[in-house]
Amino acid sequence: MTPKRPRLVFLLNSAQRRLQAWIGALHAQTASSRHEGHAPPTAVQAGVLFVLARQDGATMGQLATELDLAPSAVSGLVQRLEALGWVQRRPCPEDARTQRVWLLAAGRAQLPPLREALALINGRLTAGFTEAELQTVARWLTHVQQLDATTPPEPHHE
Repeated sequence: MTPKRPRLVFLLNSAQRRLQAWIGALHAQTASSRHEGHAPPTAVQAGVLFVLARQDGATMGQLATELDLAPSAVSGLVQRLEALGWVQRRPCPEDARTQRVWLLAAGRAQLPPLREALALINGRLTAGFTEAELQTVARWLTHVQQLDATTPPEPHHE
């Protein structure tokens, strides 16, 4: 008898909801322990800060690609980060139509606690799994991420 196939769509959606709830609780806990007058970065804001820490001066398009977001979503996100004083937009010297985003000192100051929180999250997510198992999970998630949404799935026959 062959084992029952896992309910991948259900598991993925359930895991995503639980992970978001867990990150939200960690965010709220961190926010209540900070005294800087504003909440810590959200997950998507943290993503921008991490990208800029690696690639300061990234274009809005590069941020959209790196974060897998629509360009319009990145525009509003960067506006909010600018209002917090964490990033600054400037025209690209080579092409004034292109905006580049630069990490400011206040944004850079967010990185150490974000890295600490990310280490806690990743430690909990990976506990009990071998490196080979984690590589398989990462390969599968990357595969799902790259699926073309415009192509209907092939029927599965058992």
